Amino acid sequence: MDDDLNMTMKKMEASDFDSLVGFFDAMAQTPWLSHVHDELKAMSGSWLNKDVLDVGCGTGRLLARGVNEARSLTGVDLSKEMVKATTSLLDAKAGGIKTNVAVADAYGLPFDDESFDSSMSTCVMFLLPEPERGLRELFRVTRVNGVICMLNPTPKMNPKAASDYAKRHQITGFEERALLSWSTISTTRHRYDKQSFSDLLIKVGAANVEHKAVLDDLALITVARK
Repeated sequence: MDDDLNMTMKKMEASDFDSLVGFFDAMAQTPWLSHVHDELKAMSGSWLNKDVLDVGCGTGRLLARGVNEARSLTGVDLSKEMVKATTSLLDAKAGGIKTNVAVADAYGLPFDDESFDSSMSTCVMFLLPEPERGLRELFRVTRVNGVICMLNPTPKMNPKAASDYAKRHQITGFEERALLSWSTISTTRHRYDKQSFSDLLIKVGAANVEHKAVLDDLALITVARK
C-alpha cells in the first residue's frame, strides 16, 4: 500500500454522490457492469436464506439480485439520496423479504459483530483513504465462515486502457463514458493486484482469498472467507 497516497487522499463526502444517483443507476445497468455484478454474485455463492449486506450499495441494483433468494437484504451508503433510491427499488421488488437500508460510513458500520452471512462491497474500498479500516469493518460484521466479496480496479485500469477496452468490445455512448469515468477516478485512488490485495486481506483476518480478473484485467473480483 502506498502510504503517501493515503496521506494525500481526501475522504469522499455524501455530497460528492447525492447528485449522481441517476448516473450511478444507469452505470449499474450498463451491460459491462451488469455482467460483472452477475459474476460477482455467482462467486459469492448462494444467497438462499442468507443475511446479505452491501456496503456502498449505490442504487441497490446488486442487492436486488437477491430478492427471491436471501433471508434479508441490508444496504448502507454514505449518500442519503442513494439510500432513498435503494429503498425504493427494494420496496418495489422484495415482497416479503426483510430489507434494511441506511446512511452509514464504511469506517463505522452500525451493526453488531457477525451480523451477516455475506458482505458485498463493489467499487467502494478502493475509494477509501484508509481501506484497511473499511475492510476490518467488513470482516467484523461478517459471520465466521461467511463470505466477503468485492470489486476493485487493478493497476492496469486507466483512461487509455479503458478507452482501448471500449474499442475492442464496441462500447460507445454512455456505457463508454461511465467506464472512462471509473478509470479516471481509479488513477487517483487505490488499485490492487492479486498479491497485494491478498496480503491486505490476510492481514485483516481472511482465512482464504480468491480472485478473478474481469474487464480484460482492468478490474478484480475478490472473494475472501472469514
